[in-house]
Amino acid sequence: MLDDLALFVHIVDAGSLRAAAVKLDIPSATVTRRLQALEVRLQTQLLHRSARRLVPTQAGRQYYEACRDLVTRLEQVAGDLEGNLNALAGEICVLAPVNLANGPFKRYWASFMAEYPDIRLNLQLSNHREDVLDAGADLAIRVGPLADSSFGQRRLASMPVRLVASPDYLARFGTPATPAELMNHRLIVADPLRTWHFQHPSGENAEIHVEHPVFVANEMQVAIALAEAGQGLLYIPQTQLKDSFAGNRLVVVLPDWDAGRRTVYAVWPHGRALPARVRRLIEHLVRCAEANGWLSKH
Repeated sequence: MLDDLALFVHIVDAGSLRAAAVKLDIPSATVTRRLQALEVRLQTQLLHRSARRLVPTQAGRQYYEACRDLVTRLEQVAGDLEGNLNALAGEICVLAPVNLANGPFKRYWASFMAEYPDIRLNLQLSNHREDVLDAGADLAIRVGPLADSSFGQRRLASMPVRLVASPDYLARFGTPATPAELMNHRLIVADPLRTWHFQHPSGENAEIHVEHPVFVANEMQVAIALAEAGQGLLYIPQTQLKDSFAGNRLVVVLPDWDAGRRTVYAVWPHGRALPARVRRLIEHLVRCAEANGWLSKH
């Protein structure tokens, strides 16, 4: 109904059906058909039409005067919304895990803002999976894909996991040779990584669920500090360990066993048009991940 109302206003403003069709870039026959349908729906004639002239009837003039300001305002609002959707400016609200946002992705927020100075970032950091819709967020960074089809998603990174310990710990407690031996060791958990997966090149698989860790933290840098202090073995994404490896404060345990990967996705409400500024942020994070070799297909 609103589309046909706007069409009628454009016909009167244009002065003819053909001129309105050209302005709106639709066939003249479509304009005629929709005008006739509107008149049938309103049960009144809106225009006097001849080969040379198009003049509103009294009812048509009344209808035009009532609708013109409404149509103008609606078109202005639609234009503003379209402009906001395409603008590389405005705010992006992002939900993200603390460990990712303040770890591997930490320097990429600044590089994005340097590239797009008119965009404002609002990072809401939590290691709990907050609801994107309830939070009113534009985007969420999640570990693992979502089964919910109402969300769109883009893979950002695939990060290898490692089992590590300090040289001091291994000197005191020995180095495990198989995943089964881990149950005889002090284990540190970086929540939510309580189940540890391993695969050997021979095809053997092992899964360890840590029931009684000596230390649990939902912030990975705290767990790393405990492992560096020689308090136990830690299962953690390799991207968190650059400084620990460089300083030889931690070393890989069970290097012959693949400890799996953590896949990171950007997710957003599927039915919502994705603003250009949000698309650019996703593309920026993908480029950063690719530059670091985090988008392996494995």
